[in-house]
Amino acid sequence: MSTNEQVADFAAETYPSYSQELHHSYIEGYNPVSLAAPHSSLLRNSTWIGMGLLLGFFPFAGTLIWGISTGIWDAGTAANYSTILTIIGAIGVVVTLVGGFGSIHFGRRYYRKYVKETGRTS
Repeated sequence: MSTNEQVADFAAETYPSYSQELHHSYIEGYNPVSLAAPHSSLLRNSTWIGMGLLLGFFPFAGTLIWGISTGIWDAGTAANYSTILTIIGAIGVVVTLVGGFGSIHFGRRYYRKYVKETGRTS
């Protein structure tokens, strides 16, 4: 029998690391504050960029409506540009909506992962 007892992994035995997820340590019924939670969508740049793109939808929607209306009612010289205004407005609407919703969806990936792991919705 040896008097020299050694631990297989000295560092792990002496200084154990507790690597549990933060949400496993929540008290039942506790709802984490949105800004302090690591899974919060409000901390992600992509979420805010997506919201900005959704707001950027409105000028393009106005351009689209203006282009369509000048094509219908011939408002002076603006009717000459109704087709190009309609095309610019339509492309801008599609790009800002797809980009905005896609960016918000990407920014909420950690929240969806949190809900999937825990079943909590807050």
